[in-house]
Amino acid sequence: MNAAYLKTPVGTLTLIAQNEAITELLWAERQEGSHTALLQEGLDQLAAYFEGRLEQFDLPLAPAGTDFQQQVYAAMSAIPKGETRTYGEIAKALGVPAQPVGQACGSNPIPVIIPCHRVVGTGHLGGFSGAGGVETKVKLLQGEGAYSLLI
Repeated sequence: MNAAYLKTPVGTLTLIAQNEAITELLWAERQEGSHTALLQEGLDQLAAYFEGRLEQFDLPLAPAGTDFQQQVYAAMSAIPKGETRTYGEIAKALGVPAQPVGQACGSNPIPVIIPCHRVVGTGHLGGFSGAGGVETKVKLLQGEGAYSLLI
């Protein structure tokens, strides 16, 4: 396992890579193993995202999760920057109740890159499992220009 970190507007983020794929993003400062080209590319893309220069991440990802969680991760990854979807909208698209979608969002091991912050409740922001909770979710959405939801 290799890990490298970046200081960002929402705290220090660490990328974890195994077998040529990003497997986790943590709110922590952690440097471990080799500083690989993949980790550097991930850090560069995160920096570009927070500077407003990146619309979509393009990294090999291998998030741990059940088949259902993988479906939710894919649905979240398809939400364009600056847009949101409700838990109910994703649930309807997958043909499941909204509650398991919320649980899968909360289990996302690669937040920001797999944008669980773009998933909201109907008429409310919903939760956020990253450090800082909903306040961090608001910062991420504001940084993407998703203001209409926050007014």
